[in-house]
Amino acid sequence: MPAFQLAALIRQRLLSPVELVELLLRRIEALNPRLNAYLTVDGEGALASAREAEAMVMRGDDLPPLHGVPVSIKDTLRTRGLRTTAGSLVYRDYVPDEDAVVVERLRRAGAIVLGKTNTPELEQSSTTENRLGDDCRNPWNTERTSGGSSGGAASAVAAGLGPLAVGIDGGGSIRVPAAFCGVFGFKPTKGRIPSHGGFGSMPLFAQIGPITRSVRDAALMLSVTAGHDPRDPLSLRETPADYLRALDGPLGSLRVAVSADLGYGNVDPRLRQAVEDVGRVFASLGHTVEQDTPEIGSPFDFFGPIVLADEFAANGALLESQADLLLPYVRSSLEHGQRVPGYQYSLCLRAMERFRLRMAVFFDRYDLLLVPTTAVPAFTVGQRPIVVDGQKVDKLWGAFPITAPFNVTGQPAATVPCGFSEDGLPLGVQIVGRYGEEALVLRAAAAFEDVRPWAEWRPAIS
Repeated sequence: MPAFQLAALIRQRLLSPVELVELLLRRIEALNPRLNAYLTVDGEGALASAREAEAMVMRGDDLPPLHGVPVSIKDTLRTRGLRTTAGSLVYRDYVPDEDAVVVERLRRAGAIVLGKTNTPELEQSSTTENRLGDDCRNPWNTERTSGGSSGGAASAVAAGLGPLAVGIDGGGSIRVPAAFCGVFGFKPTKGRIPSHGGFGSMPLFAQIGPITRSVRDAALMLSVTAGHDPRDPLSLRETPADYLRALDGPLGSLRVAVSADLGYGNVDPRLRQAVEDVGRVFASLGHTVEQDTPEIGSPFDFFGPIVLADEFAANGALLESQADLLLPYVRSSLEHGQRVPGYQYSLCLRAMERFRLRMAVFFDRYDLLLVPTTAVPAFTVGQRPIVVDGQKVDKLWGAFPITAPFNVTGQPAATVPCGFSEDGLPLGVQIVGRYGEEALVLRAAAAFEDVRPWAEWRPAIS
């Protein structure tokens, strides 16, 4: 059941927050050993919060929007009194004394924190593996990856281990796992939700956002978490829109571009067909839909060095003190980041600005852009594809070439479930809007959801 309906039932005294949390804790106990979606489950704390929430309902107190609704938090966001590992042995015993801003706001809105979801070490992968346990698995097929780096969040929502999840997206890390796991994922405009309280390894690109089963649930989460905070200098000062009300507003007549590969990615024919199908849905709703691709080129020549250098700036000290606790690929990426010279970093920033300008020019002609979320459906754990659509691809980015551009530009981008491969794996397509126009992206995603509802698509894991 969607979170907004759970909240309504709790308000009406038709659903007990305690019983809801108990049900989810039982389900986590049964399924998490197979999925590894959670790194830490706060059963005692969640039940205490649920009892307090129930008492407030019975007293007739004024109730905030998410009162009594459980939520999971990606384990790179600090949670007061609850272990926060960043997926690393380095932090396996770290218990923060403050909440990240997004957690603080969710608690204020009445949400109950169930636990911390799995993430690759220091968020440095698009699949979710670390030394704290087994790889995170996809509930549609546990031999397949959940994606990353918010892989635990997407796996948990898809498997019914909680209705709401908070992720972070630095290059596709909300959208990729949401697409692989068949749920809705949303990266808001850069700075819409403040980042204070995270590990901060990708300050130019990373953005906190929701992973949910429905568009309305994501709009509800955004409504209670968006807004400026002085502790994050990149957080937007403008007053956020009323995202829930925006869902009920008219879409008008939109100009929609469809691109299967952004002009540089190798994309599986199944994903090419998926984005064409989504385009036809928007055409059937009366919008002007055209095949068009922005002339941007691949971002990875400049995106990669910036990310590596920023990761070293955030975590490079670990090479001196605790390198033996890090995974080999994490050590390697930090060492590469250390070797990025200042002049190269500066050149990459200039290339980034040119890329942003070219994308902005494209969006002068269109309201929305539809592109595949991933180049392939979820692949076998530990076996990233090196060939896509008959062409060799980069092992690091080849399966996910079309999400990072919108981290570079800071634009809002959602991924919507839009079908399945022949072997039963979810497919996802991105809906991308102009900078600052989350409300339009959410309205468009909701319009698609009305025509092609996906909320009842559930993996047969039990």
